[in-house]
Amino acid sequence: MDLELLTQQTIEIVRKASTFIQQEAAGFSRDKIEYKDLNNLVSYVDKEAEKMLVAMLSELLPEASFITEEGTTGMTPDPTALNWIIDPLDGTTNFIHGIPVYCVSVGLARGKELLAGVIHEPSLDEMFYAWQGGGAWCNGKRMQVSKVPQLSDSLIATGFPYYKFEKQKRYMYILELLMQRTHGIRRMGAAAVDLAYVAAGRFDGFYEYNLNSWDMAAGTLMIREAGGKVTDFKGGDNYLFGGDIVAGAGAHQELMEVLRENF
Repeated sequence: MDLELLTQQTIEIVRKASTFIQQEAAGFSRDKIEYKDLNNLVSYVDKEAEKMLVAMLSELLPEASFITEEGTTGMTPDPTALNWIIDPLDGTTNFIHGIPVYCVSVGLARGKELLAGVIHEPSLDEMFYAWQGGGAWCNGKRMQVSKVPQLSDSLIATGFPYYKFEKQKRYMYILELLMQRTHGIRRMGAAAVDLAYVAAGRFDGFYEYNLNSWDMAAGTLMIREAGGKVTDFKGGDNYLFGGDIVAGAGAHQELMEVLRENF
């Protein structure tokens, strides 16, 4: 499998889905919102973009199955197989409210082995991409993670829980600790964007719990290919399907220790 060629072909597919999303953004009405569950929003834009991606990626790599956020394929995914892992619109709530921080995220994995990833943030027209062994890139320029060596000089990104609030007190305590020990905390509202920004060296670290594989697949490969480190909260490798993630470079160990001790 020529991963570089496959990634370039995936970029063109992702760009088509992003173009559709931006066209719909111009006239989107909030009366088109649906609720999957508490505070978990979806729209026809998410679903149609996912259908577009599935159709085009099926032609590109017929042997691959799909793990998708909106479940439009009707498939029962096998996480041990060769899968496209798709979030057609990460940051749906931002999109619905007209906040220009959202993206299309597509990863390719064989089991937990990440092979390729593409993230497009249409509002800034930034195309982030990586393939196994080929480095990480943004609009043709190679990305490298931050070289900041310690947490006290770091800018950290995270996401806020919108359900499973039983862990909220511990989460807020960690926020308090990190506010005092870092340059600050940012919450963009789209985990795939956060991960791409870590790969690009804009954020020095990222952590979140309650994520899904489609939030992480493309971005985690980019971070690793950009020289960074990705683990679960315990320091292991069970992040892609485990739900919690710590990503970064020089300050990764310190950040992980804060989470391991307090979460």
